[in-house]
Amino acid sequence: MKNSPIVKKVNQCRVCTKSNFTKVFNFGPTPLANAFLKKDQIDGGELFFPLEIYFCNNCSFLTLGHVVDPKTLFENYVYVSSTSQVFTNHFKDFASSIFPRFNINSKSLVIDIGSNDGILLKPFKAMGARVLGIEPAKHIAKVAEKDGIETIGEFFSVDLAKRIAKKKGRANIVTATNVFAHIDDLDEVINGLKVLLDDDGVFIIEAPYLVDFLQKRYFDLVYHEHLSYWSVASLILLFKRFSMEVLNVEKVAVHGGSIRVFVKKKNGIHKRKNRIDEFLRLEKKQRLKDIRTYLKFQKEVENNRLKLLDLLTRLKAKNKKIAGYGAPAKGNTLLNYFGIGTEFLDYIVDDSPWKQGLYSPGKRIPVVPSKTLYEEKPDYLLILAWNFADSIINMHRKFKELGGKFIIPVPTPKII
Repeated sequence: MKNSPIVKKVNQCRVCTKSNFTKVFNFGPTPLANAFLKKDQIDGGELFFPLEIYFCNNCSFLTLGHVVDPKTLFENYVYVSSTSQVFTNHFKDFASSIFPRFNINSKSLVIDIGSNDGILLKPFKAMGARVLGIEPAKHIAKVAEKDGIETIGEFFSVDLAKRIAKKKGRANIVTATNVFAHIDDLDEVINGLKVLLDDDGVFIIEAPYLVDFLQKRYFDLVYHEHLSYWSVASLILLFKRFSMEVLNVEKVAVHGGSIRVFVKKKNGIHKRKNRIDEFLRLEKKQRLKDIRTYLKFQKEVENNRLKLLDLLTRLKAKNKKIAGYGAPAKGNTLLNYFGIGTEFLDYIVDDSPWKQGLYSPGKRIPVVPSKTLYEEKPDYLLILAWNFADSIINMHRKFKELGGKFIIPVPTPKII
């Protein structure tokens, strides 16, 4: 697809700024993972965009090869974090650990970039900090406002950073959880961050970790929102270009394996932790700088596809009823790349009222509430929200007691 007003080809590495890429994975034309359809849209057309992964031959950064206009991606976003109790608990724990570690108090300002419905800022506010959310999906920003979290409905920029700093002062903590991988123009964001962040402040990122992505074959984390696939080495290189320094890295369990990365201004008071070197040794061991690592990954994913399609085909041949569980973005990558539609899945169960009554992008599978499980009683549930598999299985023990079975699709399909 040629460049259009809503999609462009990446021609410069956002980490090292060089232009020397090799394509290592091609998912083919794919719809936007969160562009769910209303009933009156399912007979109409749909936008498909290239979904390809490129390897930077200069610095080994892994990126999508095409960028879809952020307004197209995010202004009508239907993902609301607080519908997941797992995430609610995760961010409560996050805030509880950060508050004492960086001496946050009632005068401190905590800002969350890509704040969604305020899920991370609510516990910070409850503990007494001043908080501010930045969320470009205006309808979700309004949800946060109703819940008492002051939220600006804009994309983060240098100009916005200047306005906030002038009005509220500089921030002690700025967070970007599951959003840093979504940003194309990182130069704009980091330059804005340098304006907004106090000289001794800390920027905290959470993002899926490239090592887990490869080891566990989490290919379905690839969709148009996820532009960057982060290693610690790439993040160190990126921030060094802006005279900033990674001071600490922690492993967290969300999304099947993520990293929480702490960044400071070069002369900030916080000391660099030695544990960073453990991550760098692991990344060297995993050969993240070798393009053959990614070519091998593509072959493994293709094997995963063949095994899952074979399993589903055999079950349907026995007249088994199969439904999906969870309608996350990653699920739509899997469904579209693997070619799984209504010939296999009767419907997808999802707990978010924002998605119920809609149809999945591309494959147009209806999304229904969980009560449908117990009315229709399918034989199998394909867990598309695999990162919540334990929680889902525990929540629906009754389904299992009724004879239902669960299928976990990655890294290789298995029946529970």
